[in-house]
Amino acid sequence: MLYTIIKALHIIFMVSYFAGIFYLVRIFVYYKDTDAFSDEKKTILREQYTFMARRLWNIITVPAGIIMAVCGLVMIFLNSGLMKMPWFHLKLTFLIGLAIYHYWCWKKVKKLVELSGNTLETANLKLRQANEIATFILFLVVFTVILKYQVIEYWWQLIVGFFVLVSLIMMTVKLVNKKGKSKK
Repeated sequence: MLYTIIKALHIIFMVSYFAGIFYLVRIFVYYKDTDAFSDEKKTILREQYTFMARRLWNIITVPAGIIMAVCGLVMIFLNSGLMKMPWFHLKLTFLIGLAIYHYWCWKKVKKLVELSGNTLETANLKLRQANEIATFILFLVVFTVILKYQVIEYWWQLIVGFFVLVSLIMMTVKLVNKKGKSKK
């Protein structure tokens, strides 16, 4: 029963963590979108976006990430057999990717604070594409955990499907970004 409770908490805080990461990078996009605004409007919005990013990071994303990780480690402790399963090694590999993305987000939050309302140098399209990375990692982790050994057995079909998904999402981001620029 304890394992099941820890697993439920792990899932709940995973959802909270990803909600924070999804919205955080969207705030970076909104901050960048202010480049074309008047100075007064730009200053007010950038100050607000920086405040929101800092609060989201410190109050939701990081605490949820810590609780999610602690619950994951407790599950490994309670079921050490997980470490012998190839699908679980794959999940851990994807979590390394998530840790790298988490670090990138943390650096961007710090950068927003340091900018004190100045322009963020990262291109708008790059931020919009980076916004999708968490989605890709979420797909990879969830499919791995749900399918387990089938991921190992049908790896090439899943890779092809994943790259089709990534391509479609990235093309959609480019298309939406292009349409947004043409409306201005």
